[in-house]
Amino acid sequence: MEAAKIAMYFNKIEESKVHCYLCPHNCVIKPDGLGACRARKNIDGELYSLNYGKITSNAIDPIEKKPLYRFHPGTNILSVGTFGCNLKCSFCQNWGIAHEKPESYDITPSELAEKAKELVEEGNIGIAYTYNEPSIWYEFVYDTSRQLKERGLSNVLVTNGFISKEPLEDLLPYIDAMNIDVKAYTASFYHEICKGTLSNVKDTVELAARKCHVEVTTLVIPELNDAVEEIEEMARWLAGISPDIPLHLSRFFPNYRMQDKPVTPKETLIRAKEKAQEYLKYVYLGNVW
Repeated sequence: MEAAKIAMYFNKIEESKVHCYLCPHNCVIKPDGLGACRARKNIDGELYSLNYGKITSNAIDPIEKKPLYRFHPGTNILSVGTFGCNLKCSFCQNWGIAHEKPESYDITPSELAEKAKELVEEGNIGIAYTYNEPSIWYEFVYDTSRQLKERGLSNVLVTNGFISKEPLEDLLPYIDAMNIDVKAYTASFYHEICKGTLSNVKDTVELAARKCHVEVTTLVIPELNDAVEEIEEMARWLAGISPDIPLHLSRFFPNYRMQDKPVTPKETLIRAKEKAQEYLKYVYLGNVW
């Protein structure tokens, strides 16, 4: 059996199965089975995290690359990721680590926190849990974020927001900022393209915005979520939480299993930005050069 750590947020049920309630999928997992995220496994009637302490990617990035434009701009942050994701977006930008089996190396929460502290001299302000979906790295993120706060550094989540309320509430006291993907503003897009639910992501944005700095990113895909009316509806909803929430509208490029859509025209992004700015103070365009 590969090294693994007992998971949080699960119940044992009949026939040695487990019910995982970390995210809204609420997976019921048979012995030796995996959750939808591929990172949580039923081993002998217990649920284990398979990606605890396993890092597939790391880099020192400008904070603006997360993207976080209004959280300590001009600083750097140590960005780390593992494997697995609990959504199945056909346009995934990081599919190599989210949906494949990349190589990884092992590290403990204290070792990673110390590494982040050593990098303060290079302008580092903390750790961004990113690249894949950090919420399914939950146990490691939870342990590391607590270690990092003890060292006076910041924790950042770059997340799809598809997490259940209880684990989110338990983690938020240690999180300083989040960039949350709102992949579209229609339930059908989430159901058909991502195999998730919009309502759960909206709940995450609304809860997180009361507890830490939040910015939102939407990848604007031609013919799927690029209608100005949809962008307007999303901007109006965000403004109802706070007009100070920054919105990043990012340009789509064909990737992973979505090769049939064209690159988003700049004109589409410009119109979307103009409409969103009627409701929000800060609207930015991404992947435009």
